[in-house]
Amino acid sequence: MKALTTLLTLTTLVGSVVLSSAQDWAKARLEKSPRHHEWVAVKQGDRTVHCFLAFPEVKDKATAVIVIHENKGLTDWVRGVADQLAEAGYIAIAPDLLSGMAPGGGKTSDYKSADDATKGIYALPPDQVTADLKAVAAHVTKLSAANGKLAVAGFCWGGGQTFRFANHHDKLGAACVFYGSGPDKPEAVEKIQAPVHGFYAEKDARINAGIPKSAELMKAAGKTFAPVNYSGAGHGFMRAGEDPEGSAENKKARDDAWKRLKEVLKKI
Repeated sequence: MKALTTLLTLTTLVGSVVLSSAQDWAKARLEKSPRHHEWVAVKQGDRTVHCFLAFPEVKDKATAVIVIHENKGLTDWVRGVADQLAEAGYIAIAPDLLSGMAPGGGKTSDYKSADDATKGIYALPPDQVTADLKAVAAHVTKLSAANGKLAVAGFCWGGGQTFRFANHHDKLGAACVFYGSGPDKPEAVEKIQAPVHGFYAEKDARINAGIPKSAELMKAAGKTFAPVNYSGAGHGFMRAGEDPEGSAENKKARDDAWKRLKEVLKKI
């Protein structure tokens, strides 16, 4: 029994080490950033949503971008995306949508493993996620450094939430969906006002299978949907393309998609 307990303890510790070290390269980049970062607590009803904020070094008020994390929660890589958006001149806010949902009422960093965080993500009530994002949107657009304009970009699970949020927020300048599931019912697009820009991977049949339906629904509703498929890339190429050990295809897709994202944001 003692041996079993020791084995379970070691397994938990190894899982924690893997979770913390898997994105060391992303954490190292963040630590070298010259930009101002801060953590803010956004109230949403009886909930508190912990958010990472990154500010650009600009003289004028800036457009805000909400960054919606993958199904692994708010990781160092997601915070790094926020920092890179700040580097490009935007106020970026990355909410931890697992806030209050981890054991003991904690957040992403309080889960023992990435797998546990993913399980937590898929247990989130969709309406709670949307309400959290609305509260975050209200907070960031009212900052003294913000110009009132707002965009959203989400990855994987966050990509699907981006499409959903666009249908629940009528003041978005753009919604950027990175390899996330799209809508499959007319009511899921009827209130969308912003153009939706899709970033998809060639080697991602699971997600790509839903693109035609999303395009059909958006066209029928008179909405703008611009999907682009990146050659040779796999699901999660924005993160994998930054990984020093990432494939050449994912690195190219990431660079091309990042350039396109910045072009989209400039037009808001």
